[in-house]
Amino acid sequence: MADNSENKSGSGDCGIVIRDDWPGYSLDLFTYPQHYSEDLECVYIPHGVIMDRTERLARNIMDDLGDHDIVVLCVLKGGYQFCADLVERIKTLNRNSSKTLPMSVDFIRLKSYLNDQSTEDLHIIGAENLSVLSGKNVLIVEVIVDTGKTMKTLLNHVEGFRPKMIKVAGLLVKRVPNGPGCLPDYVGFEIPNRFVVGYALDYNEYFRDLNHICVISESGKQKYKV
Repeated sequence: MADNSENKSGSGDCGIVIRDDWPGYSLDLFTYPQHYSEDLECVYIPHGVIMDRTERLARNIMDDLGDHDIVVLCVLKGGYQFCADLVERIKTLNRNSSKTLPMSVDFIRLKSYLNDQSTEDLHIIGAENLSVLSGKNVLIVEVIVDTGKTMKTLLNHVEGFRPKMIKVAGLLVKRVPNGPGCLPDYVGFEIPNRFVVGYALDYNEYFRDLNHICVISESGKQKYKV
């Protein structure tokens, strides 16, 4: 992947840029659940690379927000793994850094996808409990941003509770037409417009049990279509 990406470290950037011609890695080079052997095209971002990039994002967040109390708002369901790993790495920095970042964690669920298409029908579950964000520094943690419309809607909703500050960490930003409407402050990877699964990203609730981020095959889409 190194030959097909550009590393732009630091916060407020577009992260590691994976170019359109990146073919991914052969599935034969990695271990993964064999019940998905016919459902994937390739390993797009290996789990170890995700972990290393997440560690760097944690350091950037600590550099920017250290010594401030924050509320981490995890966007479910897809964001649970990224959020857990990011928080764990911030906790490690808390133990081994001159700065500290006291955290509490809250959760919200967004649902807008049917099969591989984002719909206009956005459901925000848990929104009624966000009054705890009033006057707080908020870090929204989302696993993927494509058009940015969903994130913009969520930001508008969170702003209604009058937090002191809002930052967004997104593991993936997808290059799509007319997007993103909202770019995260901390970005792991910028990826082409391909439908990816794994690392808690799903296709109709399947593939959350896959550690790597992979490209789903056309046969996989048909197999799990609803």
